[in-house]
Amino acid sequence: MAQADDQRTNRAAADRSMADLMRQLSEQTSTLVRQELELARAELTDKGKQAGIGIGMFGAAGIVALFAVGGLTATLILLLSKAVDPWVAALIVTAVYGAIAGLLALTGRSRVQRGVPPVPEHTVETVKEDVKTTKRRAMEGRR
Repeated sequence: MAQADDQRTNRAAADRSMADLMRQLSEQTSTLVRQELELARAELTDKGKQAGIGIGMFGAAGIVALFAVGGLTATLILLLSKAVDPWVAALIVTAVYGAIAGLLALTGRSRVQRGVPPVPEHTVETVKEDVKTTKRRAMEGRR
């Protein structure tokens, strides 16, 4: 029974005209290209968002670093003329702000690296698979 179905399928494929096969190939290729372009767009959008978040964190790190300078000034003038030497207290506050700025900068850098280079890696892999499949089927069709 299965052998008879295979023979009918082979006869049906042989009966199709070359024009029908080329038309079908053209339609399938167009659909495949559209799908791959949609996938590439989705991947690039995601990578762009990651890079944008990282760039925002770099900006935040700059603002916090500016606060560190303001904290140093305020500390030198107002805070620490009482408990410890003023320069020690100012150094402590500055170190805390500097640590915050460093943490934001490192986090921002890792976010930017996730989004760069903006290459749709998944799409590239699926296109390679599509090309392999097409070549294999073309070779099978020549036999």
